[in-house]
Order: sequence, then C-alpha cells, then structure tokens
Amino acid sequence: MQTRSKSGIFKPKVSYTTQVDYNLTEPTSYTTASKHPQWCTVMNEEFQALQKQGTWTLVPQPPSKNIVGYKWVYKLKYNSDGTIARHKARLVAKGFHQQYGVDFDETFSPIVKPPTVRLILSIAVSLNWSLRQLDVKKCILAWDTQIRAPRAWFESFTSQLLRLGFIASTADSSLFIYKHEKIIAYLLLYVDDIVLTNNTPSYLDHLITQLPIVFDLKDLGLLHYFLGLQVTRSSTRLNLNQAKYAHNLLKKHNMLDSKPAKSPSCPNTRLSLHEGDPLPDPHGYRSLVGALHYLTFTRPDISFSVYQVCQYMSTPTAIHLAVAKRILRCIKGTLHHGIAFTPSPIQLSAYTDANWAGDPDDRRSTSGYLVYLGSNPITWSAKKQPTISRSSTKSEYRVLAIASAELCWIHTLLKDLGIYLSHTPILWCDNVSTLVIASNPVFHARTKHIEVDFHFVRDRVLRKDLIVKFVSTIDQLVDIFTKSTHSSLSRSSTQSHGLCPCD
Repeated sequence: MQTRSKSGIFKPKVSYTTQVDYNLTEPTSYTTASKHPQWCTVMNEEFQALQKQGTWTLVPQPPSKNIVGYKWVYKLKYNSDGTIARHKARLVAKGFHQQYGVDFDETFSPIVKPPTVRLILSIAVSLNWSLRQLDVKKCILAWDTQIRAPRAWFESFTSQLLRLGFIASTADSSLFIYKHEKIIAYLLLYVDDIVLTNNTPSYLDHLITQLPIVFDLKDLGLLHYFLGLQVTRSSTRLNLNQAKYAHNLLKKHNMLDSKPAKSPSCPNTRLSLHEGDPLPDPHGYRSLVGALHYLTFTRPDISFSVYQVCQYMSTPTAIHLAVAKRILRCIKGTLHHGIAFTPSPIQLSAYTDANWAGDPDDRRSTSGYLVYLGSNPITWSAKKQPTISRSSTKSEYRVLAIASAELCWIHTLLKDLGIYLSHTPILWCDNVSTLVIASNPVFHARTKHIEVDFHFVRDRVLRKDLIVKFVSTIDQLVDIFTKSTHSSLSRSSTQSHGLCPCD
C-alpha cells in the first residue's frame, strides 16, 4: 500500500496556541515569570528583602541532614472593585519535604478571631475613631531550626510591639493594646495584615512611621479592604460586606446567571444523611461549603443553612449539593448585603434559642445565639449540640450556658481594652422553664439530668454578672439560627434588626 509517508509527503501540522497575558494572570513557574518585567521586578524585591533580613546563611551541607528545597509562588492582589492592586512574588520553602519533630516543631501562627474584628470595628464607630490599614511586605524572618517562618514572624512582631509599649490581650493574643496617659490605641494582627485604630490621630501617624523602621510595611490608608471584607464608612455608619468574595464564588461555580432565591433554604425542611444519591466526586462540594462558611463572617442570615450543609462533608449527596446551590442563589439576589455598625451605647446583650431534637438522624438539638454590643451584632452561632437532650428545657439551658460563656469572653476582652460596662449584660430567652432554673438557687431533683458544669449560668446570675430575661417568640431574633424559616420572616429578622442591611 502506497502511503504519503512512504512517498515522502508530509502534511504540516497546524497547532493553535492561546496567548496568555501574564500581566493579568498568575504564572505557575519561574520560567514563565522570568520573561515578564513585572514579575521580575517583584522577584528581585523579594530576594533583596530576604537578604537584608538575613533569612539564610550559606554553609557547607551538614552530613545526614535533610535539604529543604524552595520555589517561587506568584500572586495577584486585587482592589475591592476587582482591579489589580499589585503583583506579589514569594520565595517559599517546600515544607512538605520536612519531617515533624526532626526538621521543625511548632508551626501554628495565632490569628485574630472574627468576633474580635467586629468588636473593634463597632467600638471605633461608636467612639468615632479612625481606622487605618497596614500591609507587611515581607514577613519571613531569619530561619530558626525550632520554629518555622509564620510562628517566628508572629513572635518577632509581638516582641517589637511590646517594646513600643503595647500589651497583648489575654482574651485574644492577636489583639494588642496601647495605653499611655490619655492615648489609647488598638492593633489587630492577621498574619501580615494590620488594622489600627486610636483616639489620637497624631499618635497613629507617629506609630505608622515607627513600625517600618523594623519591618517592611506599607501604609494602605483608611481601612477599605481587609481579609476579603469590603469596608465603607460614612458619618453615621460603617458597612461591612463580602460582595467581591461572593461574586468570585458564584463565578467559580457557574452560578452568575442563576435565578435568585428569596431565602437560603426551604422553610421547615430537614436534611438527612441518607437522602439522595452520593456524589461521585465530593471535592467540589467540600470546596463550595468551605467557601460559604467564610461568607458567614458578614452574613449571619445564611449561618443556619451553611451549618446544615457542613454536616455532610464526608458523604455528600445530590440533595445536599442542591441545598448548597440554593444558598448561592440566595447570595446572588443579595450580593451586596452585609452588616452595618452604627454609633450606640457600649452594653452587652444576647439572644438564645434551641431547636429541640431537630436533627432527623440522631435527634440532637441545634443551638443558636446572637450577641450584640449596643445595636451592633458582634458574634453569632448555629451549631448542633454535642449530646442528645431529653427535654426542650435541657437543650434551651445548654445554649443559654454557651451564650453565657461567650458573653464572659467578650466581657474579658472589653476589660482588656479598658472599657467597663455600666449595665449588666442581659441574656434573652423564650423558654420559661430555663429562666426558672437559671434564677432559682434551690436545686431540684428534676434538674439532675442537666450537667453540673452548665450551672455556672445560675452562679453568675446570683453574682449579678448577668441578667436572664424572657423574650416572646414573636420578638425572638435567633429563629434564623436554629431552623429554616419563611422568606418573609427571614427578611424581617435580618433587615428589621440590622443583621443584613442593603448596601
């Protein structure tokens, strides 16, 4: 058989290549990045900074020692409107080549808690303090054989703040407080992102000029975009939302053109472990649910729905995925919703509720609470209780104890900040039996089934550390944290009480 190849005839292959603009795309290798001036510039800045900080020392290879490799990692940083803010390059060690206990010990770097962030923002608004933002350009320090870079960075930065007169909060190790005469300043640290607020603008300017002497910092001006949170401030309020984060999440899961839903979940529905066909690849479900969980930072209205889908991460089904996508459809219609902080008296209050035996699989109850500082929501939770409650009173009393512990922690945090409450914190509950147990100092045999450690609620009531009061079911604000509610009730519970105002 005569063929073209035997006759020496070859048809040229036509190939099609896509031209990628690496000014707008993150390169995946050094070979690609080295061909573009923008990435070469930031790589050179990174290398010079590492040499300046004495990150390494060249020595002969020790015998029988593990050599840790390195690679370049590239990242584009965006503004809140989606435009590119800057290019970043990091020279990172291949930590997966290390062995715990041989090459390293502690790796954990403390980060500020979300309730602490919301608390500081609320206080700054109530006291009319300015909020400034700093970014650490290089946070890799000299290598320590006992501590890896993130931990070393946190300890080094903490030591410098202590020299400047700051003290670390006992309630949150990533919150630092400065007090001298009439000057008060608070500093929040989340890895290499810093938020500053104080009552004396001149001292704030002085501090911002002092910190770069030790660390390579960049002053980003007034707080506007922090940890994916978009911050807008007016003379009367501070709005906090995650519109850009939510938009990217919708785009990632191809939901930008989906029909908006009126509520994050169907009313009076309960998910079960055994409903629906198992997903062939649960990775996408886990990624979606994990991303939704971070969105609850400014969206308390979706907390219960996200808590529900979080329970099925190990073996998700098609029904669970449909519920998770309904949450995305709800977000699509409320993209710019978030929370708003307004000036208000600094006093604590909390609402608690429980959905007794609400889980159809194990009959555990769901706890829900919401804590306010003045009129501003600070922390909230929707979570399944760890054990089964034999009565609704027990489930209600359990969540009352959980909320009491959260109030105690916030009270300690306020004391660290030098803020003392003029009124006793109030716990609002809609269960009469629970109120009787919390207020009555006489122990009855019928309450023996309630664990002893939860009786600290009653002790604190007797010590006047908190007050427990009754709230009617109509005025209960935390129904949206314990059960699926109708769309009209959900909107009333969020918008009327300032949980999820429009942009």
